[in-house]
Amino acid sequence: MPEHVSFLQLLGPVVLALAAVLWVIGLTRVLRRARTESSPWRTGPALSALPQQRQPAPELEAVELTPAERDAFAGLVRQLGDGR
Repeated sequence: MPEHVSFLQLLGPVVLALAAVLWVIGLTRVLRRARTESSPWRTGPALSALPQQRQPAPELEAVELTPAERDAFAGLVRQLGDGR
């Protein structure tokens, strides 16, 4: 032990190194827990603050447009696009 360095000055880097190691351990635990909780394969609710949906969403529907309807829709889009 050097003569001009006090015990507290020697203890400081040791305490800082110990605190850094504990911080890294805690950070890895938090990140690992967050990663497992955000897994897309979990079975729990997505957001606990939102109520559960009572019924599933309806199936997607597709309707074929006639050529006249397609032309009318294209004209409407052009008309609305000119207002910009």
